[in-house]
Parts: sequence; C-alpha cells; structure tokens
Amino acid sequence: MKPTVLLYQSLPEALYKKLSSFADIKQFDTLSLDSNDFCSALANASGLLGAGGNIDKNFIDHAPHLKAVSTVSVGYDNVDVNALTKRNIKLMHTPTVLTDTVADTMMALVLAVSRRIPELADNIKQGLWVKGITPDWYGTDVHHKTMGILGMGRIGKALAQRAYFGFNMNILYHSRTEYTDVNDRFDAKYCDLDMLLQQSDFVCITLPLTPETHHLISKNQFSMMKPDAYLINAGRGAVVDEKALINALEQKDIAGAGLDVFETEPLSPSSPLLSMKNVVAVPHIGSATKETRYAMAECAVDNLIAALSDNVKENCVNF
Repeated sequence: MKPTVLLYQSLPEALYKKLSSFADIKQFDTLSLDSNDFCSALANASGLLGAGGNIDKNFIDHAPHLKAVSTVSVGYDNVDVNALTKRNIKLMHTPTVLTDTVADTMMALVLAVSRRIPELADNIKQGLWVKGITPDWYGTDVHHKTMGILGMGRIGKALAQRAYFGFNMNILYHSRTEYTDVNDRFDAKYCDLDMLLQQSDFVCITLPLTPETHHLISKNQFSMMKPDAYLINAGRGAVVDEKALINALEQKDIAGAGLDVFETEPLSPSSPLLSMKNVVAVPHIGSATKETRYAMAECAVDNLIAALSDNVKENCVNF
C-alpha cells in the first residue's frame, strides 16, 4: 500500500509522476488548518512536501501518521524542528543544489547597488540621459575592495570564491568556526563581528535565522560600518533589524543596501526601502532560476522518498 503524501506546491510533470509512482498524492495550494479537506488529508498523511507555511506543534498534532517533512528550501526557520524530533518525524531540506545560484545573486546585488545599475537604468528610461554623465551619476568600484562575509557555509564559500578570484577582493569572515581551507584558498581572515563591520566595504549576510542571529545587525552594528560601505543580505530578513537599517540609510551611516530578504515577506509597498535610490530590493530571488528551482524540487522529492523508505543518507536536519 502506497503512503499518502500531502503536496502543497506544484511540481514539474516529470517529478509529479516520480512521486506519484511512490505515493498517493493529495495536492493543496497552501497549508491551512481552516480547511476541512486539508485537515482530513493531513490526518492520513505520511509525508509532507512544499515550501513555506508555518509547521509548528499545533500543526503537527493534526498529523498523527506523519513520518517526514520535505521542504523545497535550504532554510527551515518556519518549522518547529524540536516538535518534529519529539515525534520522530524527519525534516529534509535541499542545502546543496542552490549554493552557486544564491552566491550569483549576492554578487549581482553587490554590483547592482555599488554601480547603481537599477537607478541609472531607470534614468535612461525616463529620458534623463541628455548629455555626458556627471559625477552625481558615478558609482563605486567593487574590485580590490574588502568583502566581509557573515556565515561561511556553502554559500559563504561560493561567494568568497567569486569575490576573490573574480574581483580581487580582500575577504574577511565571521562564523562559528574558522576554516583553514577558506583562509588558504582565498587569503581570507577570520575575525570577530566588530572588526568585520569596521573594515568591510561590503558586509554580506549568508546566515540562517536562529535565536542567536535574530537582529544580529542593528543600530550599534550600523554605527560601526564605514559611511561608504554597503549591506548585502540574502540570508534571512530578520537577521537585520529593518527599522535600524532604514534609519542607517536615512542618516547616511552607510552608503546603501542590496536586499533579497526582508523581515516580513512580501515586503509592503509602503516600505521606505522602496523609495530609496541607494537600495536595490528584489523579491527573495536567491535561488529563482529555472534550473535551480527544478533541481530543488527534484532533491525534495528524492529526499521524501528516501525518508519514507527509511533510506536517508543525506539532507536530513534532525536525524
């Protein structure tokens, strides 16, 4: 008898067929305990697959037969991992397939905000380019500058590779662990957070959201940064105190920001960040390419099949 899997996002046809050959699929648009049909399906589900949504103890209590949750993401701050573990439910994620794509996005944000690409492109569209450009249109160099990376996991290392080999940048990093391979390969320097903030031209956040990283970057941290430095965040929005960031930008404590993540998503259209010319804001597109999103979905399907087959060899968060 096939296990029942509750699917709450669409899958490419080939992957849907792969999963359906293994399990009976009940598909929904979102996770909603307000729906009787959803609750009925959840009560009989062995597996859960999708991205986003709040999976807490109350949600899990509605799923007495649940054995595995497979999230189509590397992050899982929306999931109560302890509650899953107490119920012996495996949490699977996709940590490897999006590394290069997210690092590409971060480097794009570095270039876009420092060279003012969106702002100046918009100037042309508005017909403002009517003579040779003047210094008020100039950007800032990236090459040979100092990049400070918060978090030196897979994405941090991929970003350091791009910055060091592609742009001859000096690399500083702050993480729980010092990595000799990072030091050697990128001529990088492991340092405390204060030193990184004080010396970096680009402060790049790749950190997950945990109780320790929540609002790690706030008013005091912005005051340590150079006035001509930029903040780049493609980790998690709440690692940065967004009100403090807005204030730092308004007071010109820092030069600008490139942001892929926000404290509340989607970002409100009334956010002051959207009216600032020195901010490049994009809608959480770090892994949003056709190739990577397919690979993530494929990984999530394989993860779920492995977990429900008691054949887990990788990508399990809690066991």
